[in-house]
Amino acid sequence: MKNVHTLTFWGGLLARWFMLFACGLATSDLMAQNQVASLDVGKKIIKPKGSAVLNHKSTRTVADAPSTEVAPNAAELLIAERVEVGTVKCELGNSVEVVADPKTPGYFDVHGKKFHFRMAPVVTTTGAIRLEDQKAGAVWLQLANKSMLMSQKLGSRLADACVTPTQALVVAAMEKSPPPNLLEVVKVVTPIALDPSVGLSMSATQ
Repeated sequence: MKNVHTLTFWGGLLARWFMLFACGLATSDLMAQNQVASLDVGKKIIKPKGSAVLNHKSTRTVADAPSTEVAPNAAELLIAERVEVGTVKCELGNSVEVVADPKTPGYFDVHGKKFHFRMAPVVTTTGAIRLEDQKAGAVWLQLANKSMLMSQKLGSRLADACVTPTQALVVAAMEKSPPPNLLEVVKVVTPIALDPSVGLSMSATQ
């Protein structure tokens, strides 16, 4: 009888141990599943979708890319052909360098000591050759006898009395035969008054 009780005691103890072990495995498995689920949720929250990444990259690329330049029309290209390029000496020891862009016809890079503008021709009603950098608000105006660089934002001239060799010839010609002064008073010749009697005597003889 004693052996039977002993076997029953150890059998019950082993059964309880197996039950606790099984419960421990189930709990561990459930905890592991919860951790995996939480990691998956974290990945979904942290990792953006593919479209969001593409949108971010495309926005950054557009922001870093230079602005698209509009091709000049036929009239503007004709003006561009008359622009004098090279280094132009100006007053006060300044100089302006006008360089035509070989890759983009009609566009010019205008350099100086403290400025650099990207300019394109603009049609004017006066026929003057005009280049503009609309973004910077700068204007290069080429006349027959001189050129000048103006800043519309500052309301001042960045360079004045800039003369190319061709313009120097015009200046020399104007000095030899200066144009008429529009403010000068025009002298009007007064007609000679005739004696009415002379006219009557001539008609009577006829």
